[in-house]
Amino acid sequence: MTSPRRADHGHRRNRFHDALTLWGWPLALGLLSASGLVSALVSDDWGDTWSWIALGVPVLVMGRHALRR
Repeated sequence: MTSPRRADHGHRRNRFHDALTLWGWPLALGLLSASGLVSALVSDDWGDTWSWIALGVPVLVMGRHALRR
């Protein structure tokens, strides 16, 4: 028989895994967008290149998912 602590710990782990599964990609795309915006504002040369990439990837991902339907 498992103890209540062990069962609770497993439940928390499953809840964290479910949240990460649901919010992982949106968070990654949000961080990528934020880094692209900051890079566009504060840097030149390589920063301009990074901002185009970082801001273009989320647009491409959204376009891909919109066209799949």
